[in-house]
Amino acid sequence: MSHSSITGRDFKKALEAGRPENIKRLFPNSQALLVSGKYIDRAMIKKGKAMTIAANGRNHFVLKGSLMAAQRANAAIIIEIARSEGGTAAYCPVSLWNIARHVDALCNELDIKIPVAIHADHFGIKSPDEIEQAKIEINSLFDAGITSIAIDASHLTDAQNLLANLALKPSVPSWAGLETEVGEIKGKFGLSTAEEALFLIQGLNAHEVFPNWIALNNGTTHGIEDSGTGINVELTKQIHEALSKYKISGAQHGTSGNSSAKLMEIAQNTRTTKANVATALQMISWGVEVNDFGNAILDSNGNFIKQQDRGVNEETWNKMLAHAQKLNLKAGDFKKLNLPFENIFLAQPRQIRDRMAKGVEEFVYNILINVFNAGDTAPIAIEDIIQIGTQDPGPKCTRIENPEEWTKEEILRKGALIQTEKGPSGNFDD
Repeated sequence: MSHSSITGRDFKKALEAGRPENIKRLFPNSQALLVSGKYIDRAMIKKGKAMTIAANGRNHFVLKGSLMAAQRANAAIIIEIARSEGGTAAYCPVSLWNIARHVDALCNELDIKIPVAIHADHFGIKSPDEIEQAKIEINSLFDAGITSIAIDASHLTDAQNLLANLALKPSVPSWAGLETEVGEIKGKFGLSTAEEALFLIQGLNAHEVFPNWIALNNGTTHGIEDSGTGINVELTKQIHEALSKYKISGAQHGTSGNSSAKLMEIAQNTRTTKANVATALQMISWGVEVNDFGNAILDSNGNFIKQQDRGVNEETWNKMLAHAQKLNLKAGDFKKLNLPFENIFLAQPRQIRDRMAKGVEEFVYNILINVFNAGDTAPIAIEDIIQIGTQDPGPKCTRIENPEEWTKEEILRKGALIQTEKGPSGNFDD
């Protein structure tokens, strides 16, 4: 089978074998290849020195543009929404419970023939008291078509982070993609260490939990990057090497604001296969001017620069500015305009709607082909699905650690010995 193209017959085979049970139940007649995040991770590993975009679909136009770009690049991708963006206190119209429906509908409408994982990003646990409710909520997400999830208890101590991951793993189907996180994403503060990462992954391994990805605080931030430091590639490489025998890939968060050169370095020199892009795609869909980093360019007064021939029309942009002023929203909080303005976006003339999606498509296509090296990974994933023949390719690792050394008591004891600097407290959610 050629890695550059897939026949209709092979696509049908992948559709039958690769779609998880929740997707088949929700969309029995669909021609959209929604698959476990495990298959997307495997495709990047098989290509080598490749990572794909995990596009945070904050609005319809980000979803549409990202899928069109992936089809054009022949790339397997991840479409995601974070709990902060699309959870029970959502600021986006795309939610954890409707994102699969949006993506499935767009794939069928646009004849998208690439594998897509639907990822619940940053399912945050900020207190052990939240775990029981989280079990119920996670079950509901998979009922709604999620195929991959990030359990993020990085706000807690190292021991409580590990214990939260262990407590929630039974709520995640065995076939689903799984991401874990060590070190809250907060820029140059509280950087992750190899000791912390090993503690988390070894403890999970002892209990036969094998995540696909680990996210680190490796020097970047969510939202609009203004620290000027960005991703610490050397630290990322060092931690990935320390974890190498557990065969876990990296998930790079907070890519908006990092240069193409730095992101290329992450793809080439670390074990990263998933790179989240959120703020940049939102800004581009609106027509805000961004630099190579995907970071919004501000004028001398600290305001966004709206490009006249891109994104929303001028009337809509002026309404957005007026609404932001009324709510006293600073630049980083403009993300809260997604929810109240979605129907206003959709009510614009077709040519405006088309250019909103097209702007996203051009940006994502360039990243996939020229920065992330993800081009032609779709056939690799499809071939993999056909060869394995099920919704679940299985874990990348086996149990190495002794579970007797990772009881709750031992986890608490070992965790207390880890010396870490968590950095300042505050709201660092995406």
